[in-house]
Amino acid sequence: MRTKALCYLLCLLGMAFGTESASAQVTRADYQRADTILKCSELVYSPAVHPEWIDSSHYFWYKNHEKEGDFFYLVNAENGKKQRAADKKGLAAFFSKKQKQLAESLLKEEERKPDRWRRRDEAPEPVVSPDKKWEAYVKDNNLYLSPVQDEKDKGKQKEEIALTMDGTTNLRYDGGAVIWSPDSRKLATVKVRDVKERRIPLIESSPSSQKQPILQWRDYAKPGDVLPVYLPVLFDVEARKQIVLDVAPYENQFYLNLTGWREDSRAFTFEFNQRGHQRYVIGEVNVADGSIRHLVDEQTKTFIYYYNNYRYDLNDGKELLWISERDGWRHLYLIDGTNGQVKQQVTKGEWVVRHVDHVDEAGRVVYFTASGFNKGEDPYNLHYCRINLDGTGFTDMTPEDGNHHVTFSADRNYFTDVYSRPDLPPVSLLKRTADASPVAELQKCDVSGLQAKGWQIPEVFSAKGRDGKTDIWGNIYRPMNFDASRSYPVVEMIYAGPHDSHVDKDFKPVHHLISKLVELGFIVVSIDGMGTSNRSKAFHDVCWKNLKDAGFPDRIAWMKAAGAKYKYMDLERVGIYGWSAGGQNAMAALLFHNDFYKVAVALCGCHDNRMDKIWWNEQWMGYPIDASYSASSNVDNAYLLKGKLLLINGELDDNVDPASTLQVVSALMKAGKNFEQLYLPGKTHSLGGPFEMHKMHDFFVKNLLNQEPPAWE
Repeated sequence: MRTKALCYLLCLLGMAFGTESASAQVTRADYQRADTILKCSELVYSPAVHPEWIDSSHYFWYKNHEKEGDFFYLVNAENGKKQRAADKKGLAAFFSKKQKQLAESLLKEEERKPDRWRRRDEAPEPVVSPDKKWEAYVKDNNLYLSPVQDEKDKGKQKEEIALTMDGTTNLRYDGGAVIWSPDSRKLATVKVRDVKERRIPLIESSPSSQKQPILQWRDYAKPGDVLPVYLPVLFDVEARKQIVLDVAPYENQFYLNLTGWREDSRAFTFEFNQRGHQRYVIGEVNVADGSIRHLVDEQTKTFIYYYNNYRYDLNDGKELLWISERDGWRHLYLIDGTNGQVKQQVTKGEWVVRHVDHVDEAGRVVYFTASGFNKGEDPYNLHYCRINLDGTGFTDMTPEDGNHHVTFSADRNYFTDVYSRPDLPPVSLLKRTADASPVAELQKCDVSGLQAKGWQIPEVFSAKGRDGKTDIWGNIYRPMNFDASRSYPVVEMIYAGPHDSHVDKDFKPVHHLISKLVELGFIVVSIDGMGTSNRSKAFHDVCWKNLKDAGFPDRIAWMKAAGAKYKYMDLERVGIYGWSAGGQNAMAALLFHNDFYKVAVALCGCHDNRMDKIWWNEQWMGYPIDASYSASSNVDNAYLLKGKLLLINGELDDNVDPASTLQVVSALMKAGKNFEQLYLPGKTHSLGGPFEMHKMHDFFVKNLLNQEPPAWE
């Protein structure tokens, strides 16, 4: 209750100081209010329901924050009946004796199991054959077989059968990739041509363990580096011989993974990502003769975003469900596993499949999330859908206008559906899966208490992009006690990484990286421009070999449209800030668009894509390395800088090489450019702590509000 009282006090302070400080000097009180604004989320009642389904039953429970305190609800999904208790233990009283097991399940703590992630170069355990007669393992870089020992034979010297003798340190067989055929007669793994991976040095300048700095090293492959090569190999266990495979077509690879055997042992499969990410293959190896055929051979002139790939094998591989952008939108295709031809384009239209959740093989139905098919609605809003594998029966199971998150009962007969938007507090529903009909409304979020204190709900805003046709979407955030008669500087929080879309689509009463800055007297915007994901392939392809673009022409057009509508948005005072790829974008604004952006803060930026991790940068900038890398480099283009720039990064950043920022510093110095830098000892890639945020806020106050920030306490 003390927290709630404090929150009320802070919000009242917002009313007291908001208007005055908006036109006068920014004071320490404004900073204190901004620093504690996150606590105002306590005034949000009945937020999104997060259900905890109880084992295989149709019961679930959830915790709800209400004006009177926090309460717990037990819900019967079959009829929507809710029972309320003051604490979790109180829920157990609602169970009958027959439901004792459910009550025990409700009270038990979740067992957390350790991750079983293993580096590919670590020695794995022997892999036992399905018939339990053999175990396969790698020793001295070669592949061996041994009979599985009975209990009585434990401790005796085991028989070893060498299947290979040509393994070396740099050309080894991978025991971690061994897969047995279901009939135990065949064995597959990969032969690895190893390379020594690049390492980057990190200097921990101020360790707690000693006075002197500590030099650390990180494995860190960069674009253009030589990569290891993984090639499939097949063995006939009974004949003790290798079956020769033609693997030459797969030498030029980013990676190759084995993906399992067919149930009848006729073949095993692998997935191959060609270096450069413009070709992706699902191969099937016939064990009878070692021949390889391609079930999928996806090719493009730009890039295949392999992290968004989805594959599901049906009927022992006689059919495959595959995701592809071959028609210009991300959709599902049913592939004939006997010849690799498309049997059916399952989903179709100018919208995208976002994630496949479940495939009902017996019913031949696929459940998935999608976005963009409702005209007039934000095209990024997630909806939960289903469709038959023959392309009929498409159903939007969550038709309400908003971004949806669903959670199913164990038998998938019921689900909760929570939908919201940045401008719509969450509504939590309970629905039946069979017909998507509502069972009950669980909760409806109440933010009236927060609004009464002056809080401004974010605005979802859309405007035409660079082509004058494509809708660009973003959010506008205004300070408490906003005054439309004033003039506000505009600051964009940017992240233009092509691997996703990034503007919030869920309701958030406060935002850790936005709300504090807003309360100091700024309007903050976030926008998804061209070059980001979850729209058409053409929309996404704008980033290809062109990360410096970052959707800036769309972002600027969007802000100009917003400024034309809202005269209080001062587009003569525009700033920008971002982290990581957003740090690269923020600095790029002052290089390539400095007629519009005037002030930038770049945190832990990847300022040259040749300096950053291989998997992310070759995905968008391509391979081999060419002039496009230099064209998008903040280092090579540092001489173009105009405006006020603050660079912030940490010395122990092992996500983005700290040298990337230091090379920018060097280039700016050589070009005689004025800028500021904050190099943080002991900090990693996670920058958002109070010190660096305070420095960023001061930078915008000084350079956009044209005021001297208050002295630090």
